[in-house]
Amino acid sequence: MEQVDLVIQARWIIPVEPRGCVLDHHAIVIHDGRIVALLPTAEIANHFTATRTVDRPQHILLPGLINAHTHAAMSLFRGMADDMSLEHWLSEHIWPAEARWASQDFVRDGTNLAIIEMLRGGTTCFQDMYYFPDVVAQTAVECKIRAVVGMIVIDMPTAWASDTDEYFSKGIAVHDQYKSHPLISTTFAPHAPYTISDTTCERLRMLANELDSPVHMHVHETSDEIQTAIDTYGRRPLQRIDELGLVNSLLTAVHMTQLQDEEIALLTERGVSVVHCPESNLKLASGFCPTARLLDAGVNVALGTDGAASNNDLDMFGEMRTAALLGKGIAGDAAVLSAEDTLAMATINGAHALGIGAEVGSLEAGKFADIICIDVTQPATQPVHHPISTLVYSANRDQVADVWVGGEQLLKDRQLINIDQAEILERAEAWQRRLAESDNPDNAQGNQKTQK
Repeated sequence: MEQVDLVIQARWIIPVEPRGCVLDHHAIVIHDGRIVALLPTAEIANHFTATRTVDRPQHILLPGLINAHTHAAMSLFRGMADDMSLEHWLSEHIWPAEARWASQDFVRDGTNLAIIEMLRGGTTCFQDMYYFPDVVAQTAVECKIRAVVGMIVIDMPTAWASDTDEYFSKGIAVHDQYKSHPLISTTFAPHAPYTISDTTCERLRMLANELDSPVHMHVHETSDEIQTAIDTYGRRPLQRIDELGLVNSLLTAVHMTQLQDEEIALLTERGVSVVHCPESNLKLASGFCPTARLLDAGVNVALGTDGAASNNDLDMFGEMRTAALLGKGIAGDAAVLSAEDTLAMATINGAHALGIGAEVGSLEAGKFADIICIDVTQPATQPVHHPISTLVYSANRDQVADVWVGGEQLLKDRQLINIDQAEILERAEAWQRRLAESDNPDNAQGNQKTQK
């Protein structure tokens, strides 16, 4: 008899690997934050003695969802500028707001808000691209969620860095600080080909190869981006960054709504991962990522929400359903983007894109116990004929009952543990008032007079 920390018993377990597998009346055995075994519930008592046992007799256990692309702090901009094109949204609203408000406090409060939304919705790991990645990492550690934080690079001064040298030096400092942390890893996060020079691209290639660090970048997000690159550089963005040495297995390209056949072949050949953000792309009318064609070509496709400023939520269950339905519609084929394929995009494919597939993304012995539990007893998810289809096509994030990261329970019976949700929401409301005042000078002046 082996002593272990925790046994979680459930009606169904979906380990994701092998693809399509559903284990009936099984349990997960956990010790020191990692999965020890998956066994039929009836056999557990013959092999293990657990300090704690959790019984979920009508629930589904699966790996925690991985949000492979977001800008967590931008949750504070949720709903601030809607119903406009990406170019207008960025240049007229988001960049001016960031220039005024981006700070350590803004990033801390916005990231906290994003984290509680993600945890409650079954996301146990997120890849972030935003300023003050040191604050993002610290906040994630405090909340005990897994994160891949972006070492942001952009050829313009911001509150985080004044020039390219400072972006690199500060980013590498974050990398060095967290390089052995069990919850945090890092990636270079150049914003997009159109916001970094050739010289910056070449420096990125050199440092990424030297540190064996992934590169996480918006690429081919809109048709305007493609045309601007052709007008400026005489070639499409993917071709340009390929010539500069960035198109390789370290690259995770986000959005990719504008792809030609030869570009898909290049992604396959080089082992590039793609992050599909269907709801953000739909809302901004940016275009359609050809997910079915990418998957058929053997490209690793992950799933992300983008930031709540352009989505407007961080709901990976909603993203799965949208991705599956949109992919079928674009391909004109109901058989593509199956429930199994789509769930893999939100779990193991995301883990591989983030460079942590050996540690998370599926429920396998030796991996971290990042696990979520879904209550399918609700009318909308009954009856359960096929558990994976139920998850992708019927379930919603409000049915997430429990969340564990590294074997530690962070959500129990839909309630966050050791996170002060009320305080985080209070701070978000304070930011709403501040941002609203900045949009209305008369109100701001009136409030200043009142304070005097």
